[in-house]
Amino acid sequence: MTYEPVIGLEIHAELKTHSKMFCDSLNDPDETRPNANICPICMGHPGTLPAINRQAVEKVIGAGLALNGKIAEFAQFDRKNYFYPDLPKGYQISQYQHPLVKGGYLDIPAALLSSEPEITNRKSQIANKSQSPDSKSQTRRVRIQRIHLEEDTGRLIHDPKTKTTLIDFNRAGIPLMELVTEPDLHSGEEVRQFGEELQKILRYLDASDADMEKGQMRVEVNISLSPTSSRAMGIKVELKNINSFKFAAEAANYEIKRQAEQLSRGEKVIQETRGWDETKGFTVSQRLKEESQDYRYFPEPDLPPLEIKPGWVEDLRSSLPELPQEKLRRFREEFGIDAKLASTIVVDKHIAHFFEATVSELREWLKSRGQDANDPKPLRLAANYLTTDMARLLAENGTPIQESAVNPENFAELITYLVEDKISSRSAKIVLADMFTSGADPSIIIDGKKLWQISQADFLAEAVGKIIAAHPKAAEDYRSGKTTALQFMVGQVMKEAHGANPAMVRKLLEEKLK
Repeated sequence: MTYEPVIGLEIHAELKTHSKMFCDSLNDPDETRPNANICPICMGHPGTLPAINRQAVEKVIGAGLALNGKIAEFAQFDRKNYFYPDLPKGYQISQYQHPLVKGGYLDIPAALLSSEPEITNRKSQIANKSQSPDSKSQTRRVRIQRIHLEEDTGRLIHDPKTKTTLIDFNRAGIPLMELVTEPDLHSGEEVRQFGEELQKILRYLDASDADMEKGQMRVEVNISLSPTSSRAMGIKVELKNINSFKFAAEAANYEIKRQAEQLSRGEKVIQETRGWDETKGFTVSQRLKEESQDYRYFPEPDLPPLEIKPGWVEDLRSSLPELPQEKLRRFREEFGIDAKLASTIVVDKHIAHFFEATVSELREWLKSRGQDANDPKPLRLAANYLTTDMARLLAENGTPIQESAVNPENFAELITYLVEDKISSRSAKIVLADMFTSGADPSIIIDGKKLWQISQADFLAEAVGKIIAAHPKAAEDYRSGKTTALQFMVGQVMKEAHGANPAMVRKLLEEKLK
């Protein structure tokens, strides 16, 4: 029997607002003191009256517009009833029948996707039935069912040593955006790619920091296996407690395999919620899966419905920033950098901004020299150094680029010295590291460390002649076809003329040793 994996996602993202969803308690995800940002409203005390956070509504509408969704003219909040220890008031204010956004889609760049997993056993196998990318756009479309707004619940802290559970309600009432996809995904890799693309969009919109390690973005993966010979959907299993897209991909692929093996034995898949154990690499059963009717939704009596005027929506649409895929396309077309480099840069909007500012400086420099301002060579060089050496320094020091001591002007200046062969690539690495710690201009550092590259032909010719005379055997070896001898002599010249341009040295040696 052959099966097709069918995957849908439910993704929660904490919204970046000053206050919580229905009260004026501070929305501070970095608060370390337990129960510091709480009040009777977010705790659900009797007699309290919630009020809708306008900023949260606007951020969800913005996300809906960015994801090609239809913004509702009428939206309503509902009470979702369930009784878990992390929910002090016994219900959660959410949206059910009338969400803020319906429909929409996100196009995943197909070039960045790997092939589907092939999971085979004696009696069953997984069919490779992913949607084929559009031949023109080279994207794979994932439809979005809805995006709605709700409040977060409290956080449970379990202590296995004392066998106690503590509750921190700082998170209770924080605005959450919940996005539900259609079952358009078919592998763990697609789950990972969709999540990362969505994360970039939310960060570009400044809707959410979407840091999974901090719990600001949470992914629930719904997986079922359907016989390829039938249109009937298989039994759905939900995966929870996943704190990275890498683990989401691994969990999805494991669960696909587990269900396939279960079906091959003639067993039925149970509709349940399972957790992912990233240490052991398998899913574990948590509880039977609830259906929507189990939550007994009804309209929230303490909040009025929302009427969303078209003018409000258009104002928000006009304020949308350039989104990651749009920026990626523009960087490739306008700056002449390849897809891999451009993809690396646009992951972080602050890095993308830094690069654009660097490009602006480089183009002004090219103009001042009477050269073509669109010459891609210095732009590509800047992109390479930004995504390698600069990225390494940022990662090693845990420094966001917007807080770095290196500004785009000085970074561009360093690139110009490389383009002009005034410094070597090895020296550039030294200079950049010093710039990162000191914030000094590159010229000052180069002067202080005596890293200027010597390119004067007469001076280098004299040094080359001296080395040839001092090493006649090496010269003869090269003439007889031993190319390694040339590299030896290059090294000797570099020692003799510290700071010499190695490319010029090699060229002069080759000319003189003919």
